[in-house]
Amino acid sequence: MTSGPTETSDPTETSGFIEPVAMEDDLAELFPGDRGVLDPEVRRTLALILHRRFLLADRNRTEWRTLLDYQTVIESRLNDLYIRLIVDHEHGLAYKQQIRIDELDIPILLRDTPYTRSETLVLVHLRTVYERENVAGEAAPRIDIEDVEQTVLSYFTDADGDISRRQKAVRDAMRKLSNDGIISEETTGRYRIGPLVEVVLSAEKLTELRDWLRETAAERRAGTGGVAFDDAEEALEEALS
Repeated sequence: MTSGPTETSDPTETSGFIEPVAMEDDLAELFPGDRGVLDPEVRRTLALILHRRFLLADRNRTEWRTLLDYQTVIESRLNDLYIRLIVDHEHGLAYKQQIRIDELDIPILLRDTPYTRSETLVLVHLRTVYERENVAGEAAPRIDIEDVEQTVLSYFTDADGDISRRQKAVRDAMRKLSNDGIISEETTGRYRIGPLVEVVLSAEKLTELRDWLRETAAERRAGTGGVAFDDAEEALEEALS
């Protein structure tokens, strides 16, 4: 006599698959024609993962708990779309990656959207400060917008426009990085740099970008003109990819 299926802690999940349910046990429709089988909180977590660059444990506590409880189910749904889920427990974040297989003609759903030149320059400074302060024993480094501007504006050239345009580019970059969860504004103009900056910009990439910036700065001081604006944009994107 064979034994019945082993129950799991999650009644909706067995070996990573959703168990079929009787029609009378179907979840109530959330919208007309709804054929989904996931609970609303699981759907929301899945949608946030698809929508955002990162899902952060400290910013999305409810969704993070749901992700951990239903990780296999959510991974299964993403894998059906040729998307891989990465869960970094050490840094408390999750993000997605497009699966690419040479032998398969896979429709690409996720488009790579690298950080802009201004955003990358700000990232380099934030990562440098984070690394320096961590070595000094500061677990949650802070930084002022004036400090960011003073350093990052020195990397800009005449092609970046006048000073007001450059300052706007830096502040727009800070706003974007704040939305991504890399920094958080504690008081007006003062930010805490989070550990996510280590994930976005590894030590290897940081070294590569620093060397490139030193080289271009030396070329400008020597009067050789350095690289053109378009070439700089391309170099930064390549180094950060």
